[in-house]
Amino acid sequence: MHENELQRLLGFLLGDVPLHDDDLEGADADTLRERLNDARRQLEEMRTLYRNVVEQLPAFLYIDSPEADGPTYYASPKIEEILGITAQQYINFSEIWDDMIHPDDRQRAIDDYNSYAKYGYPDRGDFRYIRPDGSVVWVHDRSSKILDEAGNPILVQGVMFDITQQKEAELAVQHMAYHDTLTGLPNRRMFEQHLELALARARRDDHGVAVLFCDLDQFKLVNDSLGHAVGDDLLKQVAARLRDATRDTDLIARQGGDEFLVLVGDVERGEDGSDAATRVGQGVADRIAEEFRRPFKVGGVEMISTPSIGISLFPDDARDGQELMRNADAAMYVHKRSGGTGRSAVHSGSSNAMEQLSSLTRLRKAVEDQHWELHYQPIVDLGSGEMLAAEALLRWRDPAGGITRPGEFIPLAEETGLIQSIGDWVLGEVCRQMREWHDAGIDLDVSVNVSPLQLSRSGIVDEISSHLDVHHLPHEAMIVELTESTAMADPEQIQKLLWELRGRGVRIAIDDFGTGASSLARLRHLPVEILKIDRSFVADTVLDEDAASMVGAIVELSRTLGMVPLAEAVETEEQRGIVERLGCSLAQGYLFCRPIPAVDLVADIREGRLRLAMKGAQSADVGRG
Repeated sequence: MHENELQRLLGFLLGDVPLHDDDLEGADADTLRERLNDARRQLEEMRTLYRNVVEQLPAFLYIDSPEADGPTYYASPKIEEILGITAQQYINFSEIWDDMIHPDDRQRAIDDYNSYAKYGYPDRGDFRYIRPDGSVVWVHDRSSKILDEAGNPILVQGVMFDITQQKEAELAVQHMAYHDTLTGLPNRRMFEQHLELALARARRDDHGVAVLFCDLDQFKLVNDSLGHAVGDDLLKQVAARLRDATRDTDLIARQGGDEFLVLVGDVERGEDGSDAATRVGQGVADRIAEEFRRPFKVGGVEMISTPSIGISLFPDDARDGQELMRNADAAMYVHKRSGGTGRSAVHSGSSNAMEQLSSLTRLRKAVEDQHWELHYQPIVDLGSGEMLAAEALLRWRDPAGGITRPGEFIPLAEETGLIQSIGDWVLGEVCRQMREWHDAGIDLDVSVNVSPLQLSRSGIVDEISSHLDVHHLPHEAMIVELTESTAMADPEQIQKLLWELRGRGVRIAIDDFGTGASSLARLRHLPVEILKIDRSFVADTVLDEDAASMVGAIVELSRTLGMVPLAEAVETEEQRGIVERLGCSLAQGYLFCRPIPAVDLVADIREGRLRLAMKGAQSADVGRG
């Protein structure tokens, strides 16, 4: 059969083409019947092939009337797998589309269809459907019109793909990009975007905006003593408390670590024209502080974790988002450094706050680039004048400001936890320097100051031992110094720690003795070798008999407890004479030598300006020989 004959017969079977007499010319009934049967078989094969192709596609195909309220002519069986209904249900009930499409997507779908009907663009979009079992499916719906020869629409054919997994993955990625994975709170990126929007509204409507910067006090201690898992649990509980304490319209974000941000926007000015952002921001901060008065339960124990909060206000303190956040950060640190931990809030925008923030930024850079150096001050035997040891004193060589002494940056380093990295560098550098001196024939013991945060860190004893072992140094060559207040802060833990250090051979000194509130009953149970008399008493011995009497009492106490007294900050011969007459055997201070770099200390020893005691000839009080 010729192709044109088959097309005519198919057209006749489908009702599209009439069968004319000339189609039958020369053909008998049997021939015609054979041709018709052949055409029907080929048509059925084509239908089967089409059905197999359509039904195997991972999509739901449909054919609708071009009229909005017209019928559906065809729906492929895949609809049952995607939408949870049968093809016949979809065909029979035209309102089922309205019933199943997600309410949040319905208007968007209607608008898209109307635009498609009006302008004739291909209709496509992503929508959610609610299956009969209540589950939600995302579909990508794409349809186009079939036109007749005159260009009029006669059918709409469309296809729906199940894109639920793709959408869920996209939403998960989007959520991760804008949310903190631990607490589920928005992250800094989302906070900054919402802050810019809040500021735009505030400029337009003449409103105020407040940014709160919240930092947990002593969070490092929780991580170091109870572990990071407990710390993470605490952070999640903190996030929940912040939600409870803030308004529904406030945005809470996790900045990172133990730092959180709160955005208080759209604050109307008072009737007298005053800015209410101060009052509203302070109110939010007070509610946060109140929430934190209840103990947290983490790791099987109850604990109080207090927040330090800084507030920055628009338009009073800053004109843009970044400045608002910097000011709030700086205000929090200024507040904390002034002893304000656990307080409700402090307002910023002052030059002092910005100076503090600048110091913090430079300090973090110093930790990263290790802008440190150690100076050494001799510890001498007052009887012989010989140097028995040296105290390592940290200096910050700030590219922007020269040499900075520890009193100007150590408090900030302790508050921010940076002291951990700094302290580790000091221990390593001291041991490296001691090894270098030993190889050069200078056998010199060194005392090192350690902070409370270092001592609270689990494994600190192993860390100190490791530094000594790496450089093949005897543990007795190091003297660990801690302040009197640190020694008394947690006597049971400190006692255990110091005895463990002493058991490894490391020697112990109490610094700044006389300024704290020591318990003699506790002090006598500590393995302390050296008791350093605070500089304030030594400085006043010449003119103040009470100060001299205090020095004498500390010397007598140290002897009674089996410790060696050491006078700090001896600057004049008169002071030296007094402390020596009172029975003090060791001293350090400007009278003997200022803190100097290691290379200068070696030069002074080589040139005889400092006499290094032989180990076997050292005072029995402190010697290792």
